[in-house]
Amino acid sequence: MDQCATVLDPDQDKQFCELCGKMENLLKCGRCRISFYCSKEHQKQHWKEHKLTCIEADKTKSVPQTPHHLEKPADPDRKDLITRSSEADSSATKPQTHKLATDYIVPCMNKHGICVVDNFLGEDMGLSILENVKALQQTGKFTEGQLVSQKGDSTKDIRGDIITWIEGKEPGCEKIRFLMSRMDDLVRNCNGKLGNYSINGRTKAMVACYPGKGSGYVRHVDNPNGDGRCVTCIYYLNKNWDAKVNGGVLRIFPEGKAQFADIEPKFDRLVLFWSDRRNPHEVQPAYDTRYAITVWYFDADERARAKEKYQTGAGEKGVKVELNKPSEPS
Repeated sequence: MDQCATVLDPDQDKQFCELCGKMENLLKCGRCRISFYCSKEHQKQHWKEHKLTCIEADKTKSVPQTPHHLEKPADPDRKDLITRSSEADSSATKPQTHKLATDYIVPCMNKHGICVVDNFLGEDMGLSILENVKALQQTGKFTEGQLVSQKGDSTKDIRGDIITWIEGKEPGCEKIRFLMSRMDDLVRNCNGKLGNYSINGRTKAMVACYPGKGSGYVRHVDNPNGDGRCVTCIYYLNKNWDAKVNGGVLRIFPEGKAQFADIEPKFDRLVLFWSDRRNPHEVQPAYDTRYAITVWYFDADERARAKEKYQTGAGEKGVKVELNKPSEPS
């Protein structure tokens, strides 16, 4: 699958050429920033099919196009659109929240069901959030992660993380609260445009630590039973992470696709994907301490049905979030 912005190292990208499906040494369309090609020649061959959606996506963009031209246009209304994917992603995170949401995340999610935003909050804020997380860990409040349907005592064989749930009002969690408010702002600007969902709430933030030593999480689905969660939103806090050495890659297996997408848990990286059976995923063994903060957003209708069906309200960590007004400044 030609994932937009699901990147590891340039030689490990799991995006795919729109024309031939090749996975190596891909180039990203610099106009729509969604499609990939293995060469300029394949971009040219596919242009007649691609240009309608590409030009439409470009109409709403206010982001300056990358200056890395590879050749002069062969088509009079065609710009040279290809840039290396590792270069293109960083500019996608520059616009203000509304532009990032509507011009990048919405089309990416609706096309692929997976989206990655690098440099989401900046290094200083990321480090402050990491300090909050490490301080939390020192309080001893982290417990072993549980499964959606907890049966028996084999959890460690399935997931090796330790977790704690944060509402954001706890002492010492001010920066985590800021992250949650920025996630909320992003989703608020996407709301009504992400699939057919009407998002009206989310879970508390799950702060997770994989303590290294090969800890991971086997292949699973976040919402296999219709509990209301529609979008999984993960923020990573791992400085100088090298997947070749440290492992810990998030591998997603999009439904109906033979290919998978590998996402390295890099510092200040935000990942969004559909929470249901369309995106089975796993955390591959981590050999160093790996931190992440995850929030799940609820579809209003599915959440209401789940509460009625399960009485207890599927997912005990749900909280009411007003997504129709801006988050509190932090």
